[in-house]
Amino acid sequence: MRVPVRTILRDWGRLGCTAFGGPPTHIALLRELCVVRRGWIEHRDFEDAIAACNLLPGPASTQLSIFCAWRVGGPVGAVLGGLGFVVPGLVVMLILAAIFLASSPPEWVRGAGAGAGAAVAAVAVQAAAGLMPGSFARVAGGARVRWVVYLALGAAASATVGPWLVVLLVACGAVEVGWRRALDSGAGARHAAMHAWPLLAAAAAPAAGGLGALAWVALKVGALSYGGGFVIVPLMQGDAVGRHHWLTDAQFNGAVALGQVTPGPVIHTVTAVGYAAAGVGGGLLAAAIAFAPSFAFVLLGAARFDALRGNADVRAFLDGAGPAAIGAILGSTVALAAALSQAWQWAVLAGAAVLLLALRRGVVVTLLLAGAAGVVVALAGGPLPR
Repeated sequence: MRVPVRTILRDWGRLGCTAFGGPPTHIALLRELCVVRRGWIEHRDFEDAIAACNLLPGPASTQLSIFCAWRVGGPVGAVLGGLGFVVPGLVVMLILAAIFLASSPPEWVRGAGAGAGAAVAAVAVQAAAGLMPGSFARVAGGARVRWVVYLALGAAASATVGPWLVVLLVACGAVEVGWRRALDSGAGARHAAMHAWPLLAAAAAPAAGGLGALAWVALKVGALSYGGGFVIVPLMQGDAVGRHHWLTDAQFNGAVALGQVTPGPVIHTVTAVGYAAAGVGGGLLAAAIAFAPSFAFVLLGAARFDALRGNADVRAFLDGAGPAAIGAILGSTVALAAALSQAWQWAVLAGAAVLLLALRRGVVVTLLLAGAAGVVVALAGGPLPR
């Protein structure tokens, strides 16, 4: 079935403007549009597409939106649908970044950023907790022991090595491929090393500085991130805060919060990092590089998604890199919480944890309430982080 270009622009643009709430919301909206309301895609095909996109690195819900547009509009539809899904949030993020990262923002703006940023560690815990059951259920027997090891390694690496985390993610995936092939043929480790070394070499050679460094950070986010969308946090934090000092700890927490409350994919956080590094041009460059792999994966490989789902090596790689990525999300909470410098921020974090983990409230609502608490503190003359 082919859908007119104007229909794709309208419907995917509407999704880009209203898709708050992260990947679960994005998937539900795409299913409602393409399967239930329009009947463009069969239910089984849609579920298969979800499974295939979850095997790809990068933002799965973005890739799913591009794939659905490809199914109904071909390559042109994929590009236009993907842009419709991504661009509205990108514009909003650039505007918010300009406000929150200004050299002298109003006190209430600083308070909102400090409040929302204080809740981010709780959001990370919720994200990891939501990913664990499904990831653990995919493996069985001795693989579950390795799953725990990969999870622990990811958590430790996220809290310690920072910018080099992506090396560990790729290595865990390669080890799992080698382990399973060794069980089958006895030559698995050598086979995995032959196929993984380009990724390992790329991961171990980040750019030194300037726009090259920004491009490298964006590439990690878009092409070398495995697991949920929140794994971008530990992948960016070490570079953006520790190595290149584009953002302070408090500003980074605020940027992550902005990525959660804007419509569209969470990966928009990289736009704020790019803005902090090199202004509007940096934000656009970071977004373009981060989203480019998603378009490339679908445009070049959508016709082979069935083969991808059945590829044992791909599944093995994800069974190694996936739990390490979840561990990395957990490990990122250490640095996120350590960035809190005011007592009231810890109270906000505690409140956010109760809302998210005990009362099961949504991320967007929780972050907005946390930001409102920060505004109240600022207007009352309370201390704000520098």
